[in-house]
Amino acid sequence: MAHTGGCQCGRVRFEMDVLEEAHVCHCRMCQKATGGLFAALVGAPKDKIRWTATPPEEFQSSNLARRAFCQACGTPLGFTYNLPNARQYVTIGSLDHPEDAPIIHQFGLESKVPFVTFCEDIPGECTGDTPAVSEFLADMTSNQA
Repeated sequence: MAHTGGCQCGRVRFEMDVLEEAHVCHCRMCQKATGGLFAALVGAPKDKIRWTATPPEEFQSSNLARRAFCQACGTPLGFTYNLPNARQYVTIGSLDHPEDAPIIHQFGLESKVPFVTFCEDIPGECTGDTPAVSEFLADMTSNQA
């Protein structure tokens, strides 16, 4: 079953064969990229997602990741790390049926805004909690102002 979604104006559309790793990220980069208090994202291997209309534009938000968006209406559509086997993530809110992507994890808890009280029973972690993630992020340079 294909999962579909797109931007507000319909210029950018996608299909995904699977929905994996639905999560929210409270980190400052995700907050700024979405203009919200967190980003709600779901992923798929890059070969399991297809842009079926105009592909999104991308902003190189850091030396490690690019963020997809619609240039016409401004809808934030997701991100991907600059790694060969990295997943493509899309914003859960851009899915035609966001209820198909229940959140299973939280990231960036160090930046969670105190009055945001949802997903309290969902496991989470701070950015760089594990040695592998800490090593990956060690040389990150943000391009966000």
